[in-house]
Amino acid sequence: MFDELKEKLSEYVDTPIEEITENSRFIEDLGLNSFEFMSLLGYLEDEYDIEVDENEILNIKTVGEAVSYIESLTK
Repeated sequence: MFDELKEKLSEYVDTPIEEITENSRFIEDLGLNSFEFMSLLGYLEDEYDIEVDENEILNIKTVGEAVSYIESLTK
């Protein structure tokens, strides 16, 4: 899951894929803006057939937190 998310993130950010870690923060470290973040969420919902809770998403700041949250929805 982490590698798949990194691959998709690399389409949105200028950070080299090998520098994206589980501790990378979407906005502060990777420079995602709100539109890009919402586009990424839409992709993840479609790709994994999940529906994210907008209130919970607001608390997700890092790539690792996103992976954990998505994995919790796909079980």
